[in-house]
Amino acid sequence: MQITRNSTDTGHGPSDWFTGAVYVDTVAAPSNRSRVSASSVHFTPGARTAWHTHPNGQTIWVTEGVGLCQRRGGPVEIIRPGDRVFFEPGENHWHGAAPTRFMTHIAMLEVDDEGTPATWGDHVSDEEYAAAPSIEGSVLEEEI
Repeated sequence: MQITRNSTDTGHGPSDWFTGAVYVDTVAAPSNRSRVSASSVHFTPGARTAWHTHPNGQTIWVTEGVGLCQRRGGPVEIIRPGDRVFFEPGENHWHGAAPTRFMTHIAMLEVDDEGTPATWGDHVSDEEYAAAPSIEGSVLEEEI
């Protein structure tokens, strides 16, 4: 058994990987023989990742707020607390907060043999982000 005391400060999401203000808390980091990486990622309204892929896929689990996600070529989807999204290995995608809501998710993945967690691409354009369905007046909004 190993207990890791909280000694890591919350980090700012790098501007190469994110649009808007994003904060990251490390939950698990690859070490020794483990390839598991997990982070609690906090998105401010409108903040989002850039397009990216993961060599071994990624699962995100929404813990609070309202978010959006999209795989390349698919529709923008609304996600909310308790929702889990799995992105296949190599699937180009993005995720982030809805325009008027904060969103936090736990991001879980396995790094590849070289320790690479993700390959980052272009930022999601304002036009791509604006293609999201409205959460106003939806059943989703009434539940929150």
